Amino acid sequence: MYTRLLQSTSRLHPRVWDFIQLMRLDKPIGIYLLLWPTLWALWVAAEGVPSTKNLLIFVFGVILMRAAGCVINDYADRNFDGHVSRTQARPLASGKIQPREALILFVVLVTLSFGLVLLTNASTIWLSFGGLALAACYPFMKRYTFYPQVVLGAAFSWGMPMAFTAETGGLPGEAWLLYIANLLWTVAYDTYYAMADRDDDLKIGVKSTAILFGDADRLIIATLQGLALFCLLLAGARFELGICFHAGLLVAAACFVWEYRATRTRKPMACFNAFLHNHWAGLAIFVGIVLDYALR
Repeated sequence: MYTRLLQSTSRLHPRVWDFIQLMRLDKPIGIYLLLWPTLWALWVAAEGVPSTKNLLIFVFGVILMRAAGCVINDYADRNFDGHVSRTQARPLASGKIQPREALILFVVLVTLSFGLVLLTNASTIWLSFGGLALAACYPFMKRYTFYPQVVLGAAFSWGMPMAFTAETGGLPGEAWLLYIANLLWTVAYDTYYAMADRDDDLKIGVKSTAILFGDADRLIIATLQGLALFCLLLAGARFELGICFHAGLLVAAACFVWEYRATRTRKPMACFNAFLHNHWAGLAIFVGIVLDYALR
């Protein structure tokens, strides 16, 4: 239904659908994976009762910045995507959108996001520049390092300290446990994503943790997911979260076990589906946090 709604809006102009695809609004998985951890932090910072203003700012900010990240990623990969079977039909790779148009759209999306940040406070505004730098440099990392997923994890987690400063005006040390947990989790699920493209990436010389980890990929992913859960357990103890939060972690752990088993053949589609499945782990943790505060 969501995709059909977007497609119906594209009838307003024949090129609207091309820009929707460039921003990946037709594939909301990235929004979910960015949104859930941001909401973890916002709920914990507000002790279960975030302000309506901050909730709207961060929800719309996630949508805008994820769209901006997709645009700059496709701009950076415009000469590579045509050689990867899964991405060769993307608007920039196929020539439906010109590089200059993509850069203009990126600037517009970032400007709108910054407008939302200006509605918060000075600490959050200053932090936002770090998030922008990470989002802008991530797409180029795969040319120079086997750890682009680490940069993505840092970028995808940056909304968490911002949520704390926006809601409380400060940033407690415990908040970094949430940040590290999400960074580890992001590296894990984005490695599944990279495993789906590993053969093509090897041919064109693009680097990733999937290539670096080699045959140990699934074991390392499981280890990273376990470490993420451990950091969340430590954060839960520091923020005095209870049984519902821990139940959410158990559901997330079950999701990780399913992903490990589902990718034993390492077939590209199985790895891609494991990446998509992480949405449920993030949602389970968020629901656990919400219920934990609501039932106090």
